[in-house]
Amino acid sequence: MIAVIDYGAGNLHSVTNALNFLGADAKITADPKDIRDAERVILPGVGSFGDAMSRIRTAGLYEEIKNAASGEKPFLGICLGLQLLFEESEESPGVKGLGVFRGKFSRIPQKPGLKIPHMGWNSLRFLKESPLFANIGEEPFVYFVHSYYLSEAEDGVVSAVTEYGCELSVAAERGNVFATQFHPEKSGRTGLKILKNFLEI
Repeated sequence: MIAVIDYGAGNLHSVTNALNFLGADAKITADPKDIRDAERVILPGVGSFGDAMSRIRTAGLYEEIKNAASGEKPFLGICLGLQLLFEESEESPGVKGLGVFRGKFSRIPQKPGLKIPHMGWNSLRFLKESPLFANIGEEPFVYFVHSYYLSEAEDGVVSAVTEYGCELSVAAERGNVFATQFHPEKSGRTGLKILKNFLEI
């Protein structure tokens, strides 16, 4: 079973529908036992960093998510789920993230002709080989909706970048823990292949 964590701030059904399309047994849940027992765990998310961390703590899921992202089993953060795995975000000063990875998020720099939030399709450039991105071709296009980006990260965890006025780090991984700023579930065939790769890790 794949636990899709429900903490009140996620794009849960689109993720679950994509997993079901691939034949996976996906369950939307806020039950700590489901998260512990799951073979794989997905942390989706939309909204603000501070609100999401507050919801996670209120739901009593902080330690459960950290334990699930310890690397013992495949774990995938999506969009805000990527940001929450890091330590902090300029969006919510003083709010601590899960701290699975070291690093922080900053607002995407405003430049002429660029709209914030960054919303739409952009290509990826891979920085290292990753089982999550196996056999999807070079510079595939994926779908983004975000205003903040990973501006500082510990060495070796960033796996992909994109260009939007400047180079943005948009995917991270270490061991069995993966995360993407873009939405695989909204990224067509490429996104489905990424999710299928996750199911096979």
